[in-house]
Amino acid sequence: MPKRFAAFKHTSYVRYFGARFMATFAVQILSVAIGWQLYDLTKEPIWLGWIGLVQFLPALLLVFVTGLSADKFGRRLVMGLAFVTESMCALIILLMAIFDTISPIPVLIVLTLFGIGRAFASPAASSLAVNLVPKEDFSNAVAWNSSSWQSATIVGPVAGGLLYGVSASTAYSASFILLCIATLLVFLIPKPNQQKMTEPTSFSTVVGGFVFIWKEKVILGAISLDLFAVLLGGAVALLPVYASDILQLGPTGLGLLRAAPGIGALITVAIITSFQIRNHAGLILFACVALFGAATVVFGLSTSAWVAIPALMFVGGFDMVSVYIRETLLQLWTPDNMRSRVNAVNSIFLGASNELGEFRAGTMAHAFGSVSAVVIGGFATIGVAASWAALFPEMRKTQNLDVEEKPI
Repeated sequence: MPKRFAAFKHTSYVRYFGARFMATFAVQILSVAIGWQLYDLTKEPIWLGWIGLVQFLPALLLVFVTGLSADKFGRRLVMGLAFVTESMCALIILLMAIFDTISPIPVLIVLTLFGIGRAFASPAASSLAVNLVPKEDFSNAVAWNSSSWQSATIVGPVAGGLLYGVSASTAYSASFILLCIATLLVFLIPKPNQQKMTEPTSFSTVVGGFVFIWKEKVILGAISLDLFAVLLGGAVALLPVYASDILQLGPTGLGLLRAAPGIGALITVAIITSFQIRNHAGLILFACVALFGAATVVFGLSTSAWVAIPALMFVGGFDMVSVYIRETLLQLWTPDNMRSRVNAVNSIFLGASNELGEFRAGTMAHAFGSVSAVVIGGFATIGVAASWAALFPEMRKTQNLDVEEKPI
């Protein structure tokens, strides 16, 4: 098997990969379909905001529980039970659609339960991969995990729209079936060799993820770098403005703009799975974050689709490299018995950066204009990369990602 597919030599990882892809795909279908149906029913866009909020809040409110449970009771078990919860929620929404009882409040209640399932699934799934492949193949697995997520988030919304065009129940049925298959694949993974948390549950074990991240400066630097880079440089929320008013591309063009970062990320995955990062990983991380900011500036100043779309592809490509390096560092440098707790904290950072980043972009666009909001955000991201390079010298010294080789 070619080196770029090294992770797929391991049957457990193949099942894990399939489960994670199908679950992500199902979530995208469900989110698009329920969003469209609620808007069709109410004509009130505020419900679209509530759909996202009720799925994010459980991860924030349960951060001290979700990672701890996976470390204590087993990642495969928690991931599987979380997928069962998501499947049941999809089934309830399907039945509501079949019997024509869809309404905003009941749907939001079900989606809150769905968000609880996702809150438990995220740290467990992120931490399980390292238990399924040898350490020398883990960086390859990280790249494929990211490619799986990117593929599902590109194709999933399109599939959700097409299936909803047939009928709402068709879309919800597809989501339910995919989640059932994902659940089955998780439980078909042989019990992994995980170092579970053995000490009694206490305040120190509950907050252990936060304490570890604070003490481990490389991990703290990598997570906080991503937080501020996406918070300041994210431009996704303003793509409808560019498609409509600046580039005048219409709804089809908006689809191209939204797909461009994912396409760039997938191209980058093909490169980094063939030519792994062997040296200067820390410096490459800082460079790619700075280039992410620079590509954002180019997009912000663009007045033509021929410039905007390639710029967004570079945005996605450089972001993919930084995700690859950060996730590999996070998983390999964290002790196995607390990896899920650390990933729970990381998921909050990622969610906050995306949610608050959209809020930042929207408020700045309202105050200064969309172009200024994007361009200023891009330059701010470059500044963050330079500042973090000075604040976290340990990150600059990080070299090889394939082994746990901490800088001296």
